[in-house]
Amino acid sequence: MNSTSPKIDRSSRPVIRQLDEAAINRIAAGEVVERPASAVRELVENALDAGATRISVDYADGGKTLIRVTDDGCGMTADDLPLALSRHATSKIDGSDLLAIHSFGFRGEALPSLGAVGRLVITSRAAGHDAVALAVTGGRMGAVRPAALTKGTVVDLRDLFYATPARLKFLRSDRAEAQAICDAVRRLAMAEPSVGFVLRDVSGGGEGRVMLRADPVDGPYLEALQGRLTQMLGAEFTDNALAVDVARDGLRLLGWAGLPTYSRGSSVAQYLFVNGRPVLDRMLAGALRAAYFDVLSRDRHPAAVVNLLCDPARVDVNVHPAKSEVRFREPEAARGLIVSGLRGVLAQGAQRASSTVGDGVMAAFRPKPGFATARVYQMDRPSGAALARGRAFQAPSMERPGFAEPPVARVEPDAGGGDRPLGAARAQVHENYIIAQTSTGMVIIDQHAAHERLVYERLKRQMADRGVAAQALLIPEIVELSPGDCARLLEAAPVLATVGLGIEAFGGSAIAVRETPAVLGLVDAAALVADVLDELADQGVSALVQGRIDAVLSRMACHGSVRSGRRMGADEMNALLREMEATPLSGQCNHGRPTYVELSLHDIERLFGRR
Repeated sequence: MNSTSPKIDRSSRPVIRQLDEAAINRIAAGEVVERPASAVRELVENALDAGATRISVDYADGGKTLIRVTDDGCGMTADDLPLALSRHATSKIDGSDLLAIHSFGFRGEALPSLGAVGRLVITSRAAGHDAVALAVTGGRMGAVRPAALTKGTVVDLRDLFYATPARLKFLRSDRAEAQAICDAVRRLAMAEPSVGFVLRDVSGGGEGRVMLRADPVDGPYLEALQGRLTQMLGAEFTDNALAVDVARDGLRLLGWAGLPTYSRGSSVAQYLFVNGRPVLDRMLAGALRAAYFDVLSRDRHPAAVVNLLCDPARVDVNVHPAKSEVRFREPEAARGLIVSGLRGVLAQGAQRASSTVGDGVMAAFRPKPGFATARVYQMDRPSGAALARGRAFQAPSMERPGFAEPPVARVEPDAGGGDRPLGAARAQVHENYIIAQTSTGMVIIDQHAAHERLVYERLKRQMADRGVAAQALLIPEIVELSPGDCARLLEAAPVLATVGLGIEAFGGSAIAVRETPAVLGLVDAAALVADVLDELADQGVSALVQGRIDAVLSRMACHGSVRSGRRMGADEMNALLREMEATPLSGQCNHGRPTYVELSLHDIERLFGRR
């Protein structure tokens, strides 16, 4: 039978041979440098480790033909340059403890890898030394030569992957690669608010086009980060984000979390850092989503920039050559801090309505095309007596022939409370929307959505006080599993028991489901166990059962809340407003929709040309 294996010819005994240095470097480059954005990230991280305060990045043709990174860091000497281009040579660690890493880089692979697959020239000058340069082309190193440079380092990388042309076929379009470079620089700029960044596209020569500029921001970390995020993500994000500063068990979470009503259709606005290092970690991303579970629908994603700080010995960053993955010694503690910390922050500030909601209302109120939009200048204000006579003359007469009373809103007497955050109820329109007056404008409340959130929070408090009632199965359901799945599920059994799911070993790799949460009613225990196992395998913990319980409570709250179409009196409306002000997360309903929109007096006056 002929072998169809594409790997090696087994007709003769394979010979073990030592690869040459050039092949070793090209193989290593495939791990470290996946695309131009990877090269930019490695070079910018080197600049940050060198203490740079300003970093400039130029690229051409999506980084395929040119990447140039210029910094004002400490620089290198003539003796340093050849070492820097040798594999596994680094100034970041001494090799004695791979868990005491305080720098971005530490593996000593980036520069030799880049030199192995491209045309690399490094020009550098250290304080008290002359400037020098060194070139590496396809892994062949030249001689150190004198150069002209005032300070810092310039790394010039041309023709990336020219020595491994097969890799070029897997690169995307220039535009896509340029976008990846911009994203890499943006993440590093968020990690270091006190460092200035400039990113230019110099395709075609000349000064090029500035794609990103971030000026240094000084001050306490949270304030500096807020300023940097305004530069990177826009004022809309920072205007609709809450400051995060929580600590527990030696871990600290800092950053800014977007309001639930300021959500996105994908996870593109989520930026996660560990000790200032940008990471792509499924566990952290899952924890972020779990923190917003109660306030967002499944098709929406939170916007957040958070930095998890911990002792470097508690996190392993040496998981992958790209250093974008990390492994925590105590993942449950890290996940728990993110979930509980963000939920606490949201509970304190989620009564706020996102400014984007009000902006949307303003946009809907804009005059339609064809209507005059020129500014109306007001005449001098007439006297009170003249105003009274004018109003009396213009008032519709109820006795006029053919006059029909139009439907009007229910106007309630002044009950005070205008100085409260949600003001005092003034009217109910369409038997669903409450109009309230505040000291600075007006608020429109969706009475059903608001009461739905209030009832939901009340039900959750009751369940937390009484615990989740478990319903014993008359005949336990036996579920056969693989040995690994069985061990994983039994390890999580104590946690699952707290939410009413009782399981125990049944011999071999089978488990017996003896109890299910009573609030869920009839449950397919095998399917529930399978879903829990999927979540355990993906994130290490499972909140699926609690999520299903919360979904039932949410449906109960929806059916038990004030319905649309119900007429409410002034006392009822004001009582609803006061309860909203005292209830966490009342700024949005259970499905993530806003419960109210706020319009400032300034905005209202702009609608009528008074501003």
